[in-house]
Amino acid sequence: MTEAKSPVSDDRIPVIVGIGEISDHPANIADGLEPLALLEAALKRAEQDSGASLLRDIDSLDIVNFLSWRYQDPVAQLSAKLNIKPKHAYYGPVGGESPIRYLHEAAQRIARGESSVAAVCGAEAQSTATKAERAGVTLPWTPFAHDAPEPLRGASYQKPTAVKLGVFRPITVYPLYEAATAAHWGLTPREALQESGDLWSKYSKVAAGNPNAWLKREFAPDDITTPTADNRLIAWPYTKLMVANPSVNQGAALLMTSLAKARAAGIPEDRMIHVWGGASAEEPRDYLERDQFHESHAQNAVLKAVMALVGGDGKAFDAVELYSCFPCVPKMARRTLGFGSDVQPTVNGGLTFFGAPLNTYMTHAACAMVRKLRGGTKLGLLYGQGGFVTKHHGLVLSRRAPDGAIAQETSVQAEADRHRKPAPSFVTDAKGRGTVESFTVIYGGKGEAQHGVVMLRTAEDARTLARVPVSDTATLARLLDMDRTPVGSSGAISTAADGMLEWQAIS
Repeated sequence: MTEAKSPVSDDRIPVIVGIGEISDHPANIADGLEPLALLEAALKRAEQDSGASLLRDIDSLDIVNFLSWRYQDPVAQLSAKLNIKPKHAYYGPVGGESPIRYLHEAAQRIARGESSVAAVCGAEAQSTATKAERAGVTLPWTPFAHDAPEPLRGASYQKPTAVKLGVFRPITVYPLYEAATAAHWGLTPREALQESGDLWSKYSKVAAGNPNAWLKREFAPDDITTPTADNRLIAWPYTKLMVANPSVNQGAALLMTSLAKARAAGIPEDRMIHVWGGASAEEPRDYLERDQFHESHAQNAVLKAVMALVGGDGKAFDAVELYSCFPCVPKMARRTLGFGSDVQPTVNGGLTFFGAPLNTYMTHAACAMVRKLRGGTKLGLLYGQGGFVTKHHGLVLSRRAPDGAIAQETSVQAEADRHRKPAPSFVTDAKGRGTVESFTVIYGGKGEAQHGVVMLRTAEDARTLARVPVSDTATLARLLDMDRTPVGSSGAISTAADGMLEWQAIS
């Protein structure tokens, strides 16, 4: 006989009840709002959206990491502005998945009875900060905290060789996944680029109709993938319109409480969005210590775990937000979820077109998902990631309550690690033949090729990185062949005068 589940108390059921967003387009640079001001405005809008007086009761506050401005103890400063003293006050590390993680953890605190009202918020003002620096304008903001710790970013964990060759930033590392996945799926570079253009065009269409988006314009696939003076190549095969746009001023906030408190506050049931649960996992922080680049074991484990929450089929989701810093990420995700190329990948508009307020895009995406669910959609998936395909988190939201209590264990790291094979050793000294595992070409500010970078497997099956100088036009042309991937091809490794390895294709 199956034992009946105990009903979950209403004061242990987390619901999202308020969302707030702001997009700041100041007429004058000095009038631009700083990140803390954007946060305060977004939170007040979230309270207004809820229809209840909740800000004064916040006992859990998570702030997504700022990169456009640095503060000393931003949670204390924001708490002072709001006149609150939250028991949980957290300002976390860099990571595009962090808003989803914070929402998930806030829901778990409410489910444990540790929190009554939780707020998750993030904001950036990179557009104003950049314009002010270029114009020599002193902003009337909270003084920049030069003595505050500078947040660690993905480049902090990479090998010196990667830094020397320029493959230590997201824009130059994600192309390695782009090339490897396309080859693994049997696509020519031309076919893979077409898929990216089609997918990104769908993101742009949603952004065009989102009043909070930074770039409200629908782009055709060819407009996105074709290099022009205004859409220059940055790192093969990515153009400017295929990468995240951090030059924005945007803020967002969500308010979460218990079902009991929401009802007591008079919030209508159809305004409440339930948190079903989710999952998290990570890849090694140094991407060169991963076993391969045609899939992410952590991404797979997370997406399969969230599918399990809805019966094991990704198509059970009525709406999804697939993180979109670079095309390879949602392209991998949609395959794991079982979606075809006709997938609608976003409710928000994507990091290129909606805008990429650095770590906090998914805060906005969560707001958009809440609106979507309030409008009649039944089941939504938020999938965020951070680093270099490093940190992954998925969260399931719904109009109705889950069948039981939200799970407290979220990590599926063991499942990710179970599929991971030993990574090849990395070497900086090699000779003989080298087989291309992946590659990119890095471009300058005027769209001119600077050099190619190939990730190679040596005859001993070690991994290394090598340069392709622009003077080697034949090898560069081999890398840029639209109808035949260089992945899997062989060439000669040599050592240049500056000590860097170089690779030359063998026809």
